[in-house]
Amino acid sequence: MLELERRKVPSRTMIWLAPVLAVLATMVVGGLVFSALGYDGFAAVRAIFIDPLITLRKWQDLGLKAAPLVMIATGLAIGFRANVWNIGAEGQYVVGGLAGTGVALATWEMTGWWILPLMCIAGALAGMAWAGIPALLRTRFNVNEILSSLMLTYVAVQLLYYMVNGPWKDPDGFNFPQTRIFTDAQMLPYLSGIGYLNVPLALVISLVVWFLMARTMLGFQIRVVGAAPMAARYGGFSQRRTIWLALLAGGGLAGLAGLFEAAGPFGQMVPAFPTGYGFTAIIVAFLGRLHPLGILAAGIILAVTYVGGEASQSSLGLPSAATGVFQSMMLFFLLAADVLVGWRLRLRRRVTE
Repeated sequence: MLELERRKVPSRTMIWLAPVLAVLATMVVGGLVFSALGYDGFAAVRAIFIDPLITLRKWQDLGLKAAPLVMIATGLAIGFRANVWNIGAEGQYVVGGLAGTGVALATWEMTGWWILPLMCIAGALAGMAWAGIPALLRTRFNVNEILSSLMLTYVAVQLLYYMVNGPWKDPDGFNFPQTRIFTDAQMLPYLSGIGYLNVPLALVISLVVWFLMARTMLGFQIRVVGAAPMAARYGGFSQRRTIWLALLAGGGLAGLAGLFEAAGPFGQMVPAFPTGYGFTAIIVAFLGRLHPLGILAAGIILAVTYVGGEASQSSLGLPSAATGVFQSMMLFFLLAADVLVGWRLRLRRRVTE
């Protein structure tokens, strides 16, 4: 009979090697699964995981996809390190985009350098406010933040549909459910060869969060509250304040990422704005071991699946769900690897009397 036995000291090497093994297992098993379904499975693996990395013209697309994932995952990792489970980053992302769009529409006939910063502030504050709801429910009524933050995602999406089909619908948009296209003063600067400004900003944000988490008392407080709540209380660290801080940080970065997408690749607000980045960022956070620098690498890996998945639909005829299948496999194998890092399988003989 197989049993799990806890390891006395998990291998630190295997802790960091597990994400690599999870990606490799995803590629092998994914290739076998799609081969069994009648596709050229290993050509699909090459198209999804390899081609985007070796094709220079696709690197800019990788940055475009990786930037929001890295920003959102970095914010989520702050909460996860504090044992605060914000699962509603998708809703905070949508609300941040909506708030920035509201500022853009209000200033549509204006010009000035101040418009885009105002949109950024609105996006971040809206994401923080949306994350503040589960923070209030958790700290005041002990409501599970997993459920409350997740349910608020669907509220945010329905709010988006209402706004683009109603008050914000473009009067010159031939009745399509979309807002006006943003003006030049409301768009993110485009950097030749790199992409929109959010790409380098995502890198800067990761480095700043790494410094805060690793080199400041604030980061130490977050880590202690998450790892040892009793010791945190003994040391005078407030769990209530840490919950608020973790959720507001995650919501603010998700809202800012939403604004960057609205003022960058989308250039307006449309019903297709919810792209699942908030949910995929959870995979990115854990694949990157909740470390801001690890999240950078994990964000690129998940961006590869997006870019490669889109290309494989046209080149190999794979279904649009292929990307989600590979991403789900990656999370499954990562969780399985984490179990084996902390536990070992033992074969025990059943004792019969």
